[in-house]
This record gives sequence, C-alpha cells and structure tokens, in this order.
Amino acid sequence: MSASEPLRIERIGPVTVLTLTRPERLNALSHGLLRRLGEVLDGLMYDYEQRVVVLAGEGRAFCAGMDLKGQAEGASWVDGVGPTQTTYALQEVVARVITRLRDIPQPVVAAVHGVAAGGGLSLACAADVRVAEPGARFSAAFARLGVSGGDMGSSWFLPRIVGFERAAEALYTGREIGGEEAERIGLVGHLVPAGRARAEAVAIAERMCEVAPFTTRMTKSLLNASRDGLTLRHHLELENRTQVMMTATDDFREACDAFGERRPAVFRDR
Repeated sequence: MSASEPLRIERIGPVTVLTLTRPERLNALSHGLLRRLGEVLDGLMYDYEQRVVVLAGEGRAFCAGMDLKGQAEGASWVDGVGPTQTTYALQEVVARVITRLRDIPQPVVAAVHGVAAGGGLSLACAADVRVAEPGARFSAAFARLGVSGGDMGSSWFLPRIVGFERAAEALYTGREIGGEEAERIGLVGHLVPAGRARAEAVAIAERMCEVAPFTTRMTKSLLNASRDGLTLRHHLELENRTQVMMTATDDFREACDAFGERRPAVFRDR
C-alpha cells in the first residue's frame, strides 16, 4: 500500500477488514477515500468467498466525517460546473457508499474508537453490528455546521436503531454520545476495553462465518427488507419463500446431517 492509499484492505480468511487510513485527518472522508471505498464495495458484491466485512479506522479515530478542509481548499467532485452542481454530485457519491454497505451480501461490523462524527456516524450506523470502546464519541455533527441534521442516511438509520426521541435529540443538537451511553441506548451492541474494538469486531465476524454462506446472505437480505418497512404479512411471505429456497440447498442437508451425527457441519455454498 502506498503512503497515499486512503484505504487498507486485509483478508483474514473469509473476513475482509477495510481500514480507513487517513489518520492525520482523523480518517475524514476525502474524494479519494470515497472513490476507493466505493470501488472496493462494488468488488465485494459478488465475491462470495469473502463472508463478512469489518470497517475500522487507523490512528486516533474511526472517522471524523467529511473532509471539510479539503472542501475549503477547493477540491471538486465534478469539474466545469457550478458549486451547487458539484456539491450535489458529492452528496450522491456519499449516499451510494451507504447504499453499497447495505447492498453487499456480506454483513458489516463497525469497529469504532475515538470520534465517529457526521459521515463517520453514518458509516457506523450503516453497519449491521457496532463494536465500540469506552472512549468512542458518536456525533451527528451536521447540525453544528449549519446544515441539516440528517446526512448520509443518519435520519433514516438512527430512529430505527435508538428510537425516534433519542434520534431526534441527537440530530437536533449534534451532541456527543460517549461509548457507555451508546451501549446503554442501543447505538452499539458491544462495548469492549480500549484498544480492543478491531479484534472483537473480527472475532464477531469469524463467528458469523460458522453458518452456511447462503444463510448469511439471505438473512441480510431479509433484514434489509425489514428495515425498508414491509408489512408483517408481506415480510412473512418473503421469509416463507426464502426458507423454501434455502431447504433446496446442499448446505441445508449437510446442516441436518451434521446435527443428527453430532459433528460440525462442512459447508460448501452449494
């Protein structure tokens, strides 16, 4: 990886660890980082050998949000158009990163330490599971910058994760939520000792790899549908059809045989 590479990619067996590597800027989202992250997520869409993704940050923070310094210095996503047009293009790019995190078949585990502000909060919220350290600081910082409190999906994810009232306060005020409070209100599922977020996130990812690969992919699809707001009746229909499809796989028969024989299953994604 070159010194200017904004994203480090590590393969730990079937787990892909994506680490934001702009520590001098607290991993703020630059144009280069957003482009690279989007490319890597696109590549994971049909990479069935990689089962789970861990998203982490290098240095003192997870992600401090958009790189406002770069914006102030005139970095432009699209050349030859007005500022409104290029800003809108940038908004589309960051939104697509969020949808890619939900669209890829791999569950995403966020390992949060230090600040997760603005777009960093949104990246964490787009994950399926969040692991944080006590020193983590979550903040919907948009409101403090004179823009809408909702950006990169924060006003969609937060109410679904912590409930409407807590989300409303966070988005209206932009106040910081520490790691312990984040665990208490359900913003993170695992609070671990300082320096342990990445290791615990990888351990959770490896546990997710113990089930059949197609099981994981279809479960994420069902969870996405649930968040999108299907009625109970429609969601049950979707679950029913998914289960019928799953029982036609070789891995389902292997799981049943292994259970009856009291041995670990050997899944082949067939």
